[in-house]
Amino acid sequence: MAGAGWHVVAGVRKAEDAPSGERVTPVVLDVTDSDQIAALDEALPARLDAVVNNAGIVVAGPLETVSPDDWRRQFDVNVTGQVAVTQAVLPRLRESRGRVLFVSSVSGRVSTPLMGPYVASKFAVEGLADSLRLELRPWGIAVVLIEPGSIDTDIWRGAMDQADATEAAMRPEHRELYAGHLEGMRKAIPRIQKQAGPVDKVAAAIEQALTADRPRARYVVGVDAKAQVALSGALPTRALDSVLAKATGIPRSA
Repeated sequence: MAGAGWHVVAGVRKAEDAPSGERVTPVVLDVTDSDQIAALDEALPARLDAVVNNAGIVVAGPLETVSPDDWRRQFDVNVTGQVAVTQAVLPRLRESRGRVLFVSSVSGRVSTPLMGPYVASKFAVEGLADSLRLELRPWGIAVVLIEPGSIDTDIWRGAMDQADATEAAMRPEHRELYAGHLEGMRKAIPRIQKQAGPVDKVAAAIEQALTADRPRARYVVGVDAKAQVALSGALPTRALDSVLAKATGIPRSA
């Protein structure tokens, strides 16, 4: 966006991660830190045309094994943090009749096994964005969801390490119960990594959503994402479950 002429205020969790550029102003911002969110009012320019909520983490594992603390961490970053940032900037966006973007995921439309906390957080983002779009309609503030599939970012580059950490955190009896699931996940990761799309496609969708005269409510990004959305709309639940179970290596029986 800076290359396209926008002045970008870029939130970073650590000052050393700040991007460089004439049109980029970094701001230290952990979306789970209420003090840093409160400080946004002084850090932002008087005019703001859009906010892109892009913070996100993945908490993975069988639902039976994920601790309440990890569930809270997942939602603190992916949901509550997005809402808090949006609340902080809405007065400026109301003045500019700006836009609110949420980088969601196809996982906000289609559920997959061993990704329950992440999937639930993205379904929540989809729901809150739909509510917000209606609430902000009187002020002409567009609310847009960007829904990528698998994208070549650190989340997928570190997926095998995440799988190792997930398994290590499980109790021995759970590792035994879900051994087939974990094996299937490990086999699926290299395939998904190979098909992961470039980040530029997501950036292009964000630019389109920010510059279109009448932006769509949703932009699905990636061949795999479009295929999943199409299948979810065409197949009955039982058939879709079978397709997803096979794709993710879920064993047919325990």
